[in-house]
Parts: sequence; C-alpha cells; structure tokens
Amino acid sequence: METYDSQYSCTKIVYRRFLFLILLRMKEYMQKNKFFLSCLTVTLIVNLTLTTAHSGLASAQQQNNTSMQPQRTRSMATTTTTTNTTNVNIVLVHGTWVDGSSWSKVIPILQNAGHKVIAVQLPLHSLADDIATVKRAIDLVGGQVILVGHSYGGFVITNAAYNNPKVKGLVYLAAFAPKEGQSLSNFVDIAKFPKGFLVVDSAGFIYINPAMFPQAFAQDVDPAEANIMAAVQKPFSTSILAEKSGPPAWKQLPTWYQVSENDHAIPPDAERMFAKQINATTISLPSSHASPLSHPNEVAQLILNATKGGK
Repeated sequence: METYDSQYSCTKIVYRRFLFLILLRMKEYMQKNKFFLSCLTVTLIVNLTLTTAHSGLASAQQQNNTSMQPQRTRSMATTTTTTNTTNVNIVLVHGTWVDGSSWSKVIPILQNAGHKVIAVQLPLHSLADDIATVKRAIDLVGGQVILVGHSYGGFVITNAAYNNPKVKGLVYLAAFAPKEGQSLSNFVDIAKFPKGFLVVDSAGFIYINPAMFPQAFAQDVDPAEANIMAAVQKPFSTSILAEKSGPPAWKQLPTWYQVSENDHAIPPDAERMFAKQINATTISLPSSHASPLSHPNEVAQLILNATKGGK
C-alpha cells in the first residue's frame, strides 16, 4: 500500500506540472478565445480536483483500515476472556409443597463458583409433565449438566436424565430414587398421615395443613421463613401418586446423595436405602427435610463436588 501511494503521488505531481506548462504555452492563443479558455480551465480544475479527492479518499481508507484492526482485536479478546467453557451447568429440581424459590440460598453459591444455574418450576400436575419440564430446562441451559433433585424431585431427575447425553451426574437431596416400575405410592401412604395433616382441594391437589407445615417439613428453618413456606406451598396432584417411574438414569450416571438425619417427611433410613441402592457418594446432615434452606453451604458444596466428578 505504501509503494502504491508513493508512485501515485509522483505521477500526480508530474501531471500537474504538465498541465501548468500547457496553460503557460497556450496563454497567448487562449487570450484570443476567451470562451475556449474558460472551457479548458474548467476541465483542468475538474481533473485536479478529482486527483486530489482520490488521494484524500485513499489516505482516509488506509487510516480507517488501520484504526479498525485494533478494535476487532479488542472485541475478540473480550469475548475470549468472558467465556468460561470449563464449568458444568446445573439444573435444580424442587419437590412437592415447594417451588423453585426453595433454592434461593444455594443458587448464589453455585453462581459465584462460575456455574450457570436454572431452578425449574414444576407444574406438579403429573410426573410426565414434570419430566418434560426438566428436559426442556436441560436443553435450554445447554452444555453438560448436573441434575439436582430434592424430595419428589428425585423421581423427576431419575427419569429426565435417562439416555440423555447432556447429563453428566445426578445429585439427590433427601430424595426418592425409584427403581423402574415404582411409583410414589410405594413410599407414601396418604392413609397413614395424621388426621388433618393433609388438605385436598376440589381438583384433587394436596396441601400440608399450614399450621403443621413448619414442624413436619422445616423445623430447623427460621420460624418466620417456615410460615411463609407454608403459605406459598405448591400442591401436587393426587394422580402423581400412581404414576410409575421408567428406566432409572442412576444406573447410567455417577450419583451423589445427601441424607437428612432429622427428616420428618422421608425417614432417614429410607434415604440411606436409596443412597445405597444407587451406589451414591453420600453425606449426612443434621437437617430437616428442607436441607437446601437450612444447610445451603453443605448442599451447595456437594453439588460443586458433583460438577467436578469428585467425592
């Protein structure tokens, strides 16, 4: 580009001098024909203007190309430094009687560790709908995924992760881990609950009596917070009790399990049975059923261990 510009400048100077000599030599003749002089002068001015404009355009284009290159480099550098391709993404799946906000203390810890997190909102109308909801979340979050299920959420992740190449591990928190063909009714007998403990609405959706909720579900959570949980609890359809689980993903994937030793919703012995059944890396916490709220640091650390494939 520099050689071209130098050659072009020399040519431009010679051309201008040639035109100037023509003007001088023909001055006498031109004076006799003012009209012709005017036309020639206009022609020369136009030519000189065009050559000057072309030179300025070439110079501006060169400067523009030079200034644009560093900007492109800076943009690429920014993209490279802000994109983290090493972290596994995390999908959190709540159980019955709570919603995605039950992960509110765990999510910031996982995000601060650099992970992309989605806490799904299960419809709780049917097991099939809940499984479909989690599968959509897996596709939405993209990349490799760790699925985390609390309580009934263990039923959901057991099925949603089956034969899904995006899922790299399963974490169960005081959760059901069913075998193929088992249903929630294999583990939960509504008839054995104390009278007045469950409230069923006109559409067949089951609540926990709000007055009994804190002690049954979250006795180690701040009482004010537990009362709010009781007020906003998400009921589930009675139809879910009979829906059978499909082939279990825990036979295909590494698993982690957290036992809540003070659980009043699922017996701790049953949780240990599930952990052994799925050959999980297991921890125990002195927790109520609501371990993500009462022990968020320990729960988050177990999930982070799973993202690294560690114990």
